[in-house]
Amino acid sequence: MRSRRLIVSAAVIAAGMGLVPGTAQAAEPGVPAEPAKGAAAQDTAGNPNLELALSADITTARGIDLNINIASADAALDVTIDWGDGTTAKATASGSDVLRHNLHTYARPGEYNVTVTVADRTNGVQVVKQLPFATAGSFFVPHAPTRLLDTRDGTGAARAKAGAFSTTRVKMAGNAKVPAGVAAVVLNVTVTNTTAPGHVTAYPSGTARPESSNLNYTAGQTVPNMVIVPVGKDGYVELYNHGGNGVDLIADVTGYFDRKASDGYTSMNPVRFVDTREGLGTVQGQVPGSGTFGVPIRGRSGIPAGATAVALNVTVTNPRAAGHLTVFPGGQAASTTSNLNFAAGQTVANSVIVPIGADGRIDVRNGSWAGTDVIVDVVGYYSPDSKAAFTSTRPGTPSSPWRLLDSRRWTGWPCLAGGYMPTTVGAYPVDSRPPIEAYVLNVTVTSTSGPGHLSIAPDPYSMDAYRNGRPTPPPRPTTSTLNWTAGQDVPNLVQARPGPYDVIDFWNQSTREVHYVVDWFGQYDAY
Repeated sequence: MRSRRLIVSAAVIAAGMGLVPGTAQAAEPGVPAEPAKGAAAQDTAGNPNLELALSADITTARGIDLNINIASADAALDVTIDWGDGTTAKATASGSDVLRHNLHTYARPGEYNVTVTVADRTNGVQVVKQLPFATAGSFFVPHAPTRLLDTRDGTGAARAKAGAFSTTRVKMAGNAKVPAGVAAVVLNVTVTNTTAPGHVTAYPSGTARPESSNLNYTAGQTVPNMVIVPVGKDGYVELYNHGGNGVDLIADVTGYFDRKASDGYTSMNPVRFVDTREGLGTVQGQVPGSGTFGVPIRGRSGIPAGATAVALNVTVTNPRAAGHLTVFPGGQAASTTSNLNFAAGQTVANSVIVPIGADGRIDVRNGSWAGTDVIVDVVGYYSPDSKAAFTSTRPGTPSSPWRLLDSRRWTGWPCLAGGYMPTTVGAYPVDSRPPIEAYVLNVTVTSTSGPGHLSIAPDPYSMDAYRNGRPTPPPRPTTSTLNWTAGQDVPNLVQARPGPYDVIDFWNQSTREVHYVVDWFGQYDAY
């Protein structure tokens, strides 16, 4: 009868070599091993064809599932796994055997060499095999907001509108000090000079274009949206214009995810830091045209002194003229990039990830010539002490993005006025789901017939509680995620923190029903 015993030693961090995440295999014949102490040396003819094959699969952002396939004569075998980070595990086998599901979680994302030694001490023979493995997850690197694409002036592509139903390739790796090998980038993508309705989809170069969309537009609109998108193996991201006429496209990078980085993510229940309408976080009253105000970040609502960047939802409301808003690190000059664009009288929101300045603040500049009100909600932060790593890979399924919910098609029911829709993302099977710090979702509100706004918050109940009863509704959120008026399809990226049972609530904060379209782009695994 074959048996296995696994013992894990204490952890010490070490570097590894690179390989893209996924399954790898290897095998080689046995080599002589030192006989077990006290055992008589025997001829290796007793087990001359000892062989070993390794394969590894992704479990979580920092997890590995190692399978060991051994071909051997009928003999007792000692198996040692060196995970490449200073930790080891031991197991036993008897003759030809398959040791499945040797699980390990690395303390940090990275690229590691896993070394497995199988020793037949009785016959004095062993086999050693090494398997490079790269974690699926990555940590974050803040990047000064930098424009990588502007088809209006030829930055990063031809000086011409992106054609109807066409793709624009945008170089990421090696551009604006974004290094080669990055897993994903944070972009603020803007579509402008539109003459017909359509939508834009961002996806990694070299992969099939997904069904999902990142931003929707109509004729005459300028629409921004933040995107977290994996980078293709060739270092490019593709932007597809799914519209009947040409449009101008703009893309600004504000950060990237890399296995060599040091900053993990910590999610927060959304906290309102600024509301100029009531004087919260700054002076009361509209931000004047070309005006700038600072927002202290570090040391507030549990954000530590070592935080390097902050994740926000920023809303403009009551603007007296068209313009744009720029969010940038405190103490620095405002960049030429924009985070959201608005028309006179429009209420519009956009997600923002921005580095925190050396003074512990961020700055917000109104790029319009006239005043506007500004609201800033904080949803999370990045720091060296944060543990959650971003991944766009789900075990046993295609990579991101994928359509999680379309209430027009799947439920057939809209979210009622003033109501909420509890939803579980379910990126992993229920029995193997790791703790999730936050989901990265693109949420679009459609079929709108009046003004309103959407709030997203963690739900304290399980889906079973909803199926088997009617729990008391959770408290209604006081923050907003996106805003709309009648007839609009409005998207926004959301880094949504789930409740203890992996349930997220979508609150329709309006007097009329709406439909939701939700696309999954990734998640921050807690381990």
